[in-house]
Amino acid sequence: MLPPIDPPNAYPKLDPAVRDHMKRELLDSLPDGEEIWVFGYGSLMWNPGFEHEEIQSVILEGWSRSFCVQSHRYRGTPEVPGLVLGLDQGGECHGSAIRCSADQARPAMDYLWEREMVTGVYEPAMVHPKNEHGDTLNCHTFVVDRHHPQYAGDLSEDETISMIVRAHGSAGSNRDYLLNTVKHLDDCGIIDPPLHRLADYVGQGGADI
Repeated sequence: MLPPIDPPNAYPKLDPAVRDHMKRELLDSLPDGEEIWVFGYGSLMWNPGFEHEEIQSVILEGWSRSFCVQSHRYRGTPEVPGLVLGLDQGGECHGSAIRCSADQARPAMDYLWEREMVTGVYEPAMVHPKNEHGDTLNCHTFVVDRHHPQYAGDLSEDETISMIVRAHGSAGSNRDYLLNTVKHLDDCGIIDPPLHRLADYVGQGGADI
């Protein structure tokens, strides 16, 4: 299947040379011969996409998963933007800590950079969730940049629902993205009240908003 044509007026992607330089800096910062942990709050929880040794359930204080990033490509268009997940400041987030061996660390972070750092709305960060035993894990992740033009964390719940029910991008409808995310969270035994409330509204006729 050919990749979708990039909308000409979508938010621009990072300059390839700048993007590659930033990636090299991140990869070079990884300690040689040491394992790493990666924090997942969305699809990484059920589909990491990279080799790893184990996954632990964790709770991250001070951050929450949120539909706070405008999508001009995969779940929306520049004319009718969708919303996708970001890790935003405030609250708490039940997620997964994914452990990579020393040999797996660089390939994992290389993969995550290519996956997350398309337009620069996400930025790499270290977070410190706790596992079920109360142990603190130092995890790599990508958080939303609140100063980026794609940031949409200040929308009301009604505005969020209105965008989700209308938007459709190259990867499908924004509604399906929300409902699939909540289904996977249910499968993981995670109740995320704001997301579950959005799914309830969308599933019960949110298209009329």
